[in-house]
Amino acid sequence: METVPPAPELDRDADPESVARTIVLRQLSAGPRTRHQLATKLKDRDVPETAATAVLDRFEELRLINDAEFADLWVRSRAENRHLGSATLRRELREKGVADHLIESALQQLSADDERESARHLVARKLARVDRASLDRTEKDKHTRRLVAMLVRKGHSPGAAFAVVAEELNREDESWD
Repeated sequence: METVPPAPELDRDADPESVARTIVLRQLSAGPRTRHQLATKLKDRDVPETAATAVLDRFEELRLINDAEFADLWVRSRAENRHLGSATLRRELREKGVADHLIESALQQLSADDERESARHLVARKLARVDRASLDRTEKDKHTRRLVAMLVRKGHSPGAAFAVVAEELNREDESWD
């Protein structure tokens, strides 16, 4: 197995903007980042604020940093792959420093039906090995509590979570058709 050599150390005597550019390029080569994430990284690396601002402004001008596109990609990816609801997606984007208006714009691509199908997928996956017909009231209540809690942790609304869980628990096993 071949090892990757460590990244060369930054020359602290170099021009601060050059140092900032190097740091930002390294961060962006690993994946998209928000302006806030990059500014935090530059601050952590003791880059002067004026140099950081100049570099970040230039990268935004070149559209290498675009919080709106980041938010759109984040919502699409996390909703499709992790089946997260809008509350969790909103929280994650806020933690990454995305502006509220950009978050709300990105979340508009998720419809209520999309979120419901996402929740249904998670519940169906958890219930795949459960014989729903043989569940007594106590067992149904236990599964309901656990599944609703899971959906709420993933950002789905409690009302929608209860509705989806109830539908899935009461659904007839379609494999008999």
